[in-house]
Amino acid sequence: MKKITADMKIYDALKINPKAGAILQSMGMHCIGCAMAHGETIEEAANVHGIDVHELIEKLNKEN
Repeated sequence: MKKITADMKIYDALKINPKAGAILQSMGMHCIGCAMAHGETIEEAANVHGIDVHELIEKLNKEN
């Protein structure tokens, strides 16, 4: 199973983990409908939203 990493684009993470959208939304990141989802990494988005990227990556991979 492929792991989600901080340098991965949000769009790619959504393809790997079907639950990623719900996880991102639960943390205040509404990235699914955002145009930046295709070009922004998970780490960049986490930084913009003030979210701990390590905690986010752990959740994305744990619930995959």
